Amino acid sequence: MDIEQFWNLIEQARVRAVDSFDADGVATQVTALLATREPQQILDAQQILWDLMAASYRAPLWAAAYLINGGCSDDGFDYFRGWLITQGRAVYEQVIADADRLADVPAVHAAAAEGNELEGEQSLSIAWDAYETATGTELPSDAFTINYPDLDPAWDFDFDDHSEVAARLPRIAALYPE
Repeated sequence: MDIEQFWNLIEQARVRAVDSFDADGVATQVTALLATREPQQILDAQQILWDLMAASYRAPLWAAAYLINGGCSDDGFDYFRGWLITQGRAVYEQVIADADRLADVPAVHAAAAEGNELEGEQSLSIAWDAYETATGTELPSDAFTINYPDLDPAWDFDFDDHSEVAARLPRIAALYPE
């Protein structure tokens, strides 16, 4: 499994899901699709997932997640990035390049209007669950690595400071006024 195949799985799952914006529904479909693969491909998918998690470990995205979800712990940021991955490659890449592009995502507009959080905890276990389904055993704990980059120190401020977040992420802040 390579990154292209991983993103193709996400897209196939989004088509199969009842609601393509529902991270848990997409994760369920990805898990089912992945469970039909060879165990090594499932292990490869686990590494790709965590490489994408590391690539999205960025302070501007954390600030946006904090605003969208009304706060965002370490775990909450993981779940938010899990949700982001289930939105597909195009959305993921646009948002990683510019967190304020979240304002272009229909699910963000819906969440803002309804006061819902955006999280995809289940998406973080797609390979674990698929591996167990495929092999009857747990995914080896040493089968992948996680290397998070340092966060940008220019974003080291209190994300509760709405005016600072709004100055840096104006489009998202407009969806979530104080």
